[in-house]
This record gives sequence, structure tokens and C-alpha cells, in this order.
Amino acid sequence: MDFIQNEEPRIEKPIIIAAMQDMGNVGSIVVNFINDSLRTKTFRTAKTAYPTYVIDNGGYIDLPDESWEYKYTEDLIVFGGGKGQPQSNSELNALCQDVIDVAKKYSAKFIYTLGGFHTNVVLDNNPKTFITTTSMELTKQMETLEVNTTPQKSIITGFNGLILGFAKKNQIQGIGMYGEINEPEIPQYRAAISIIKTIEKLTYRKFGDTSQLEAIAQEIDRKFKN
Repeated sequence: MDFIQNEEPRIEKPIIIAAMQDMGNVGSIVVNFINDSLRTKTFRTAKTAYPTYVIDNGGYIDLPDESWEYKYTEDLIVFGGGKGQPQSNSELNALCQDVIDVAKKYSAKFIYTLGGFHTNVVLDNNPKTFITTTSMELTKQMETLEVNTTPQKSIITGFNGLILGFAKKNQIQGIGMYGEINEPEIPQYRAAISIIKTIEKLTYRKFGDTSQLEAIAQEIDRKFKN
């Protein structure tokens, strides 16, 4: 991975929200929404050193733009969104470690990550968000806020799970939020809305009006009914 520092933001003890594209695009939808809503500014960029695939346009190829941005506003750093994740374990580990290094540099106290939670239970239009944390003590604190914890033991793969392991290893508190989805191949805007509301509850701050996300979810519903 290559890391480019675009500028040096003046922030101290921010919270970090870090998530990448995953099942149902949930991670990207939430991160992109927060960045657009809060008008965050890029200060650091992560890029893959070598392409993991090429795009065939029908007779000629293009290289993908495999890069992810760190953005900031006031006491918040937002990382990720966009498209895809690193394909190799070494690059994924390097990216997680860089998020940890950025957290330490600015004395961040919390790292939040998020993504989809695939379930076979048929969902209505109000999917739940389940949380898991880096310690049993932190989970007990979260339970007082009337949130749902993950219902069973499981393995969480990819950046949106692994970053919690890196946080725990580096004594940084972390919370993962995973919204229920039925169809991993379809963008899941209502799961994203559920997660945004959960982040607002945990951080005591507003991230913006989600009505546009609901409108997109309704449009997707209409397309699949037809």
C-alpha cells in the first residue's frame, strides 16, 4: 500500500469511523453519506501499489482507481467508502495498521466500523443493527443504551471486522455495527439507515437527514417488484 499525506489537519482526540465496501454496499453507503452530509475534507489517501484487476472496455483495458480516503471535520475522522477492498491479506493488514497509526497520531479514543449482517430471517423495512465491541466491559456499557448485540458467535472477515482486531491489539476501544440484510448483491440502503441511527445514538451527534436514502431504497423495491 502507498499512503499520501495531503495535509495535516488540526484535530485532537477525534472519533474514527472506518468502513469499506462489503455485503450490500452497506459500509460504503454509510461512509459516503456521512462524508457528503458533513462535507468532510480529504487529508490522507491510501492506494494499492499494484492493480488487483483490470477493466476490459471491449477491446481495450483501463486500470481501476483503487484508492481510499481519510477525511475529517472538527472532532471526526472518516475513512473508507468508495469501491472494493484490498484483495491480498498483506495489503489489508497494512491498511488496518495505517488506520491504527492515524488513530494514535491524533489520540483517537474510539474506532467505529460497520457493515452488513446477512440473515435468512425475512426482513421488513426496519432492519436491526447488531453491535459487537472490543471488550466484554464495553459491551455491558452499550447494553444500557438499549442496542442489540450480535446474537451468536461468528467469524467477521474483511476490513470491517479485522479493524476491530487491530484496535483491540493496540488498546483502542472499538465498536462494530452490522445492519441486517437479506440480499448481499443488492445495495441495502435501509440497513445503512439503521446503522446511521445507531451511530447517532452512540456518539450523541447527528449525521444528517436520511430521507434520500429511504427514497433510493423505495426505488430499488419498485425495480425488483417489476
